[in-house]
Amino acid sequence: MIRTAAVTDVPVIHAMIRELAEYEKAPEEAVATEEQLREALFGAAPALFGLIAEDDTTGEPVGFAVWFLNFSTWRGTHGIYLEDLYVRPEARGGGHGKALLLELARIAVDRGYSRVEWSVLDWNEPSINFYKSLGAVPMDGWTVHRLTGDALAAAGAR
Repeated sequence: MIRTAAVTDVPVIHAMIRELAEYEKAPEEAVATEEQLREALFGAAPALFGLIAEDDTTGEPVGFAVWFLNFSTWRGTHGIYLEDLYVRPEARGGGHGKALLLELARIAVDRGYSRVEWSVLDWNEPSINFYKSLGAVPMDGWTVHRLTGDALAAAGAR
């Protein structure tokens, strides 16, 4: 079952973000706090949206997706940027990841958005194969660039 995240889900979303960071071999980079997530998802001006995948038998959360809106100036419509999708190891293969992505696709279609997109680590073959099985294609020729840390501070101070 997929449902919209509730404020009471913040602790489990936070825990699964930490698990995802471990899986992606970068636990030291996951420094967001529960309070930051609560504000982003449920504050006065939410900029982040969440879905929860629940175990069909127990109802316990076993996965999540968090996303935000982007915009295509070429198409003139919003899109969904999937920031994180994670299913706990013991629940993988149960269709939860697929259900989360299909729900995002449904949201995009229902709202007239033109795309759902995300990034995937190039070494993560299981995820890449899963995404391809749903019809997703890599954006060859595009490279993500990022300003962060000292470089961001220096650029922002100009």
